[in-house]
Amino acid sequence: MEKMEIPKKEIIIFTDGGCLGNPGPGGWGAVLSYGNYRKELSGGFRLTTNNRMELTAAIEALKALKMPCNVTLYSDSKYLVDAVNLHWIDSWQKKNWIRKQGPVLNPDLWQELLELLKIHDVKFVWVKGHADNPGNERCDELAKQAASQPNLPIDKNYEQVAENNSLLQQQ
Repeated sequence: MEKMEIPKKEIIIFTDGGCLGNPGPGGWGAVLSYGNYRKELSGGFRLTTNNRMELTAAIEALKALKMPCNVTLYSDSKYLVDAVNLHWIDSWQKKNWIRKQGPVLNPDLWQELLELLKIHDVKFVWVKGHADNPGNERCDELAKQAASQPNLPIDKNYEQVAENNSLLQQQ
């Protein structure tokens, strides 16, 4: 008897992230759509960077999927979209997260994203930010709301690296 393969669900995701100052309090937002179903996610950290929030938005959206899916992920982050589509992320990983310019920033998040890309088939699509794209605009609102919340949690990986760099500069 042949094993039937169940087709993967087709999911559309919009993501955005940003900071109030860079670095500063940061937030991310994601909107996931499947047919008539829609889910909004958001979160933030007390001190982080825009790029970390852009990556976190994509990661958290993909983590929210309960089974392997085909995903079209829209982001206004060239950093995120180009790193995947132009295979920079693969090169960085092969070179142990080192580039000609020095260490790759945010390796913790890139590694987490790579693990999720083993589960889901994701097509990354760049959209121009602040250009009246309803999905992108909603994610921007969610990210700003999240960044402005009181008592945000610590982005441990960011603050630890920032603290270590500060100590190195003092020497």
